[in-house]
Amino acid sequence: MLVLGIETSCDETSAAVVENRFKVRSQVILSQLEHSQYGGVVPEIASRLHSKNIHRVIKEALIKANISLKDLEGIAVTHGPGLVGSLVVGLMYAKGLSQSLNIPFIGINHLEGHMFSIFLTYPELRPPILYLLVSGGHTEIIYMKKYFQYRVIGYTVDDAVGECFDKVAKMIGLPYPGGPVIDQMAKEGDENFVNFPVPGHGDFNFSFSGLKTAVLYYLQKQKHDFIEKHIKDILASFQKAAVSALCDRLKKAIEVTKAEKVAIVGGVSNNSYLRKRCAKELKIEVYFPQRIYTTDNAAMIAASGAMRLERGERSPLSLPAKPSLYIEEG
Repeated sequence: MLVLGIETSCDETSAAVVENRFKVRSQVILSQLEHSQYGGVVPEIASRLHSKNIHRVIKEALIKANISLKDLEGIAVTHGPGLVGSLVVGLMYAKGLSQSLNIPFIGINHLEGHMFSIFLTYPELRPPILYLLVSGGHTEIIYMKKYFQYRVIGYTVDDAVGECFDKVAKMIGLPYPGGPVIDQMAKEGDENFVNFPVPGHGDFNFSFSGLKTAVLYYLQKQKHDFIEKHIKDILASFQKAAVSALCDRLKKAIEVTKAEKVAIVGGVSNNSYLRKRCAKELKIEVYFPQRIYTTDNAAMIAASGAMRLERGERSPLSLPAKPSLYIEEG
């Protein structure tokens, strides 16, 4: 089964073709670099750029897969969560293509897509799997008992961890996105230089607004020359606190669920310090997707969509974009 995936939830326009669920025939990701000058994603600019680029991105994905539109057997598209204007662009394109080709389409939850990204790297992997989903917009611990059967163990009550990284980077004057920059600079810093509080909210939930505020107050008390001299130490200390929160709650979730496998997915799963800590502290098998499948991408949407289409699931043309879509438990 050849399925076209379309992803336009935020600031990446992506299209991919997968075959037989998890074999990626092609993938194209066009990142919108225009947002860097504003220090974050501007929704109006994002939707405009998706509209401008989506046709050529899909065309390029088909060429790379060495197929034509008539070879497609289904379409999978992100319909939430995300920026509503961006979601609408991909969703409307998928609906129009579905009608013109007379093939089914399925709307996919972006969070579910991230969970299915692990199968693109490890197609032999099977549930049950405990997930830590960490990105610029989401921080969640989700237990996949079976395919499409989920239990949400914990979630963030405010900022996502990736968003916290970006905001701390902005405080210090680093470019957007800040996560990769902090990761690199913190490698040369002393993680014990500042004792920032490890954020949390209850047994399994996260709260990163307090950590962000603690960093802000610390910086306000320091002179510019001091910050310049110790910037790498400050960033390493911040990163230690943020990752400690992730590891601490993940370990608790492992105990409760009796999980034997953990998958860490989403853009922040690229963080080298997070990978090092999890490999060291978690006593069970830990899986990470290939880096190309960690950020927003269409291959993960197509993988989830292919399995749902095989099960006979279809979405109606009335399916709306849902910017605040959650994982349905069951």
